[in-house]
Amino acid sequence: MDRRSFIKNASLGGLAAAGAAALATPAIAQANPKVNWRLASSFPKSLDTIYGGGEVLSKYVSEATDGAFQIQVFAAGEIVPGLQAADAAAAGTVEACHTVAYYYWGKDPTWALGAAVPFALNARGMNAWHYHGGGIDLFNEFLGTQGLVGFPGGNTGVQMGGWFRKEIKTVADMQGLKMRIGGFAGKVVEKLGVVPQQIAGGDIYPALEKGTIDAAEWVGPYDDEKLGFYKVAPYYYYPGWWEGGPTVHAMFNKAAFEGLPKNYQSLLRTACHATDANMLQKYDYLNPSAIKRLVASGAKLSPFSAEILSACFDKANEVYAEMEASNPTFKKIWDSIKAFRGEYYLNAQIAEYNYDTFMMIQQRGGKL
Repeated sequence: MDRRSFIKNASLGGLAAAGAAALATPAIAQANPKVNWRLASSFPKSLDTIYGGGEVLSKYVSEATDGAFQIQVFAAGEIVPGLQAADAAAAGTVEACHTVAYYYWGKDPTWALGAAVPFALNARGMNAWHYHGGGIDLFNEFLGTQGLVGFPGGNTGVQMGGWFRKEIKTVADMQGLKMRIGGFAGKVVEKLGVVPQQIAGGDIYPALEKGTIDAAEWVGPYDDEKLGFYKVAPYYYYPGWWEGGPTVHAMFNKAAFEGLPKNYQSLLRTACHATDANMLQKYDYLNPSAIKRLVASGAKLSPFSAEILSACFDKANEVYAEMEASNPTFKKIWDSIKAFRGEYYLNAQIAEYNYDTFMMIQQRGGKL
């Protein structure tokens, strides 16, 4: 081939490639039908971490479809109250919600197993069970009976034990305590004399301030600081043994989800997975500085006593036995979590525990 022919053919090839690229955009756009959904969050906008998970999900889906698939996020109370978000998605009032499944445990305790239950798994363990231990499929078997499809869409990491207006040193100190506590952890502490209260996030501070409740758990340092609990209940206890690794779910109306093109269904699963990871990473980054600010502002940081933790553990096992005996669906999922829990903590006490313990000793010694 002579030089002139080579240049001519190369130019034609370049034009053809450019033409193909120009045609590709509308071809992709045609494959992405316009979809507009609404998502009801269980959280107020002030909590950029946990409420922000809904916005992150919406952003990922929009960007991946060049704006064709839009999910508009509404804060708690804008369409329905926060604790009714899953009900709204199931009924088709909205197509999606971003919530924590244990909010609905009163309808069936099985709800709580997809999120967190007392003395179960931490965040890494919960994610391992969900993604590789069959947890997502098991929980969706249950959600399907509720008219929903759900995927993990966030995790806070192990939570704090809450804010108390007075010191809690013994089990006797818990008698008659009115406490805002989510999920069926309330069923456990009730056996120790606590009066559990289910209150949405935005309503906790005024209840504490007025003395309507004596204590409240929410999430952890960063979110708790935003809600100002330290101003009215200075005793800050840890750990939140009922929420070692609470999964926040994105749930979708089952008919609406199944009516989507397969590529959109796959995208939602992937976007939820990314949102799940993003939330935990954000909490891990923000909580360390928040806990220092809280202590500087007067928060009195203390661990729950061994007596309290042991009593709660024993009562939790009583509750589990009651639920296993009366609810086959609960038992099926709880058996799966329990089986993995034993293996997970066997492994965690080897390399993970020893590395973390060594590094914590270095931190306390001022070497980090």
